[in-house]
Amino acid sequence: MLTTGETPRQVPLTEHTGRQVTLGGPAARPVLAVFVPFAFSPVCSDELSRLNTVLPELTAAADVVAVSCDPVASLRAWADHDGLGFPLLSDFWPHGAAAQTYGVFDPEQGHARRASVLLDTEGVIRWTTLSPAGKGRDPQLYLAAVGRLVGG
Repeated sequence: MLTTGETPRQVPLTEHTGRQVTLGGPAARPVLAVFVPFAFSPVCSDELSRLNTVLPELTAAADVVAVSCDPVASLRAWADHDGLGFPLLSDFWPHGAAAQTYGVFDPEQGHARRASVLLDTEGVIRWTTLSPAGKGRDPQLYLAAVGRLVGG
C-alpha cells in the first residue's frame, strides 16, 4: 500500500452515473478514496451506509468517493438501492488499475482490499488505513483524518 507523502499517478475511472473522472492529481479539494471489495456484500454495504451518515460533515471539507472493481451497472444499482450520496467509482477495466496503483489490489481474489486514502489538493497522500478482510472501517476515522488535514 502506498504511504503518506507519496503521490500516486492519476487513474481514469467511471462514476456509477457514467461520468468519466480521474482519481489522483491536483484537485480543488482534498479527496477521501474509500476502496471496497464488493458491491452489495454485507460488510461493504454496512460500511458505506455508515459513511453516508457522516457525509455532510466530511463533504464540508473534502470530496468523498468509493472505489470498487465492480462494473458501473452494479455500482449504479448499489448506489440507488442503498441511497448513497457520494460517487462510486468503477475500477473494473483495466481490472483493478486504481487498486493496483494504490497498492491495495488483492490479485488472488481479484478485488480491492478494504483500504482508504486521503489525498490533499496536490494529490499527495496525507493519510491511509487498511482494515482486515471482513472488518469495516469506522467513519469517525475519516472525520478525524479530514479534520487534521484541513485544520492545519
